[in-house]
Amino acid sequence: MSGKIWIKLMKIGAKLGCHQRADRSFFIKDCQYPVCARCMGMHIGYVIAGISAFLYILPIWYCIILCGIMFLDWLIQFLKIRESNNIRRLITGIIGGYGVLTLEINVIIFLISFIK
Repeated sequence: MSGKIWIKLMKIGAKLGCHQRADRSFFIKDCQYPVCARCMGMHIGYVIAGISAFLYILPIWYCIILCGIMFLDWLIQFLKIRESNNIRRLITGIIGGYGVLTLEINVIIFLISFIK
């Protein structure tokens, strides 16, 4: 990958709000992904939730639990109880991303029900 493309992708990752810490990111051929493992997982979770929303939407409480799983992984690491790793960050990011987008869809459906 050329350096210019990589720099542009890193700028996009920063604009998405990712801290882009190298120790919390995946690399391919010595190039750091533009977002950290957890943010990558969140984006994957958004895509999965967006596609699956046409088939089934989780109830709000399940969405909150899924978000809580990601938060718990972050909290355990923040409190220095146990250091997370990139695979766990990716997995909890996918779970949390799915929960976040599905929760947003639930809120939108709820608000639309008042308009009708």
